[in-house]
Amino acid sequence: MNEQENAATVQQAYHNFKTGNIQGLLDQMSDNLTWELPEIDGVPFAGKRTGRDGVKDFFATLARVQDVLEFEPLESLAQGDKVVSLGHYKWRVKDTGQEYASDFVHVFTVRDGKIIGFREHFDTAVVAAAYQKAMTA
Repeated sequence: MNEQENAATVQQAYHNFKTGNIQGLLDQMSDNLTWELPEIDGVPFAGKRTGRDGVKDFFATLARVQDVLEFEPLESLAQGDKVVSLGHYKWRVKDTGQEYASDFVHVFTVRDGKIIGFREHFDTAVVAAAYQKAMTA
């Protein structure tokens, strides 16, 4: 696959996520992919997962614990088997009612039309703060 096809695969993945087609998104992934976010104490969707079942669990956990308010991939750059996407999102944590926003960087690895790797970078401090329950006096 060439870089344009890899970028199109990532754009389809974003479309599937934004339209709630998680099964369609999972179908775009290799059986043995690696899905990585930074580790954040108290944030249930954080950390590394492997395989489609691990990623399915990621999306189920994400939907259970927070609501997406905005999700905008803004720019993508493709080179070789890597597609890097820059964007912005805003979420509401269901348990605390707190909202957070962050720019993000997504690094996808695409091989033979399948996503085999994903790594996300974002402002972990604002996420951790949104998950902390308010202290009562």
